[in-house]
Amino acid sequence: MKFNTKTIHGGQQHDPAYGAVMPPIYQTSTYAQTTPGGHKGFEYSRTHNPTRKALEDSFASIENGKFGLAFGSGLAAIDAVVKLLKSGDEVISTNDLYGGTYRLFTKIFEGFGIKFHFIGMQNADKIEQYVNDNTKLIWVETPTNPMMNIIDIKAVARVSKKHNLLLAVDNTFATPYLQRPLDLGADIVMHSATKYLGGHSDVVMGALVVKDKKLAEKLYFIQNASGAVCGPQDSFLVLRGIKTLHIRMQRHCENGEAVAKYLKNHPKIEKVYWPGFEDHPNHNIAKEQMDSFGGMISFVTKGNDYDKAIQIVEDLNFFTLAESLGGVESLAGHPASMTHASIPKEEREKTGVVDSLIRLSVGIEDVDDLIEDLKQAIG
Repeated sequence: MKFNTKTIHGGQQHDPAYGAVMPPIYQTSTYAQTTPGGHKGFEYSRTHNPTRKALEDSFASIENGKFGLAFGSGLAAIDAVVKLLKSGDEVISTNDLYGGTYRLFTKIFEGFGIKFHFIGMQNADKIEQYVNDNTKLIWVETPTNPMMNIIDIKAVARVSKKHNLLLAVDNTFATPYLQRPLDLGADIVMHSATKYLGGHSDVVMGALVVKDKKLAEKLYFIQNASGAVCGPQDSFLVLRGIKTLHIRMQRHCENGEAVAKYLKNHPKIEKVYWPGFEDHPNHNIAKEQMDSFGGMISFVTKGNDYDKAIQIVEDLNFFTLAESLGGVESLAGHPASMTHASIPKEEREKTGVVDSLIRLSVGIEDVDDLIEDLKQAIG
């Protein structure tokens, strides 16, 4: 089954009760049993829910995995992965990553005795110097948030396999439409399904996908025991969003390319970060492991002008000033004061997240309107 078909039919069955084409919203907390422990596969909705199960099967299908898990948020999904570890374990993480992930790692799990190394992974050969007997997990974002750095998943997977480490990849920016980390050697794929998978800025959710049954069983146990699950209504919304993922991503990519090229040629823009440019670091790796380059773009104005950056994001019309990304509407954000404010300024700026950086999530509107909007705001 090819990807465009998987988004609609992957892992799905018509409802056995009445043949409903879309899985019904099973808005129930519990299920009748014929005898103690005798049920039809569902006993309590924290553990299993038919609507959530349909969504989890869809997650597994589109990522070429075998087991999918849905959580109440992307951070809840990340939380479940780190709960595979114990005090004294160590994690090697991308240094340019979502601020909420950094906050969870440093403000929550470091307090439980887990040590994190935040490093640049554009050269995978540098990872091994941080591996020791306590290392258990490598955490990767690619493209990274917000600098759009590209990390070679195959190369990192060779390191993880050599040292018997888990490799988890946050695939939120690329989506399985563009990149499938399990096929490249990752053990776990994570998504903030709030973003492109849901696609309509109307739900908060996280996802994990794995191939290994034993690993899946551990994560299902954590999901049930910790209870950070999503409800059936949200499951229905994301399942509906996935059915149009392929056509939305096609337009996101087309519009993203046009906007990136416009910004690169603008006399008032100093630098544009978009992996589709030939001079973007690791562009060749992006060409190899991604099917296109996505709709996420970051840029800085000339002179590293903070006031100019704030003026631009406030003056945009079709680009809404808001956190998040991946919805049908275009969004603009100021990472230093919004999505990455939880990262200390000194650490942020080491990775390029300066106070003048603007991040765009290019939506599926008419691209001419989006370019005109940027033109009037930049001046």
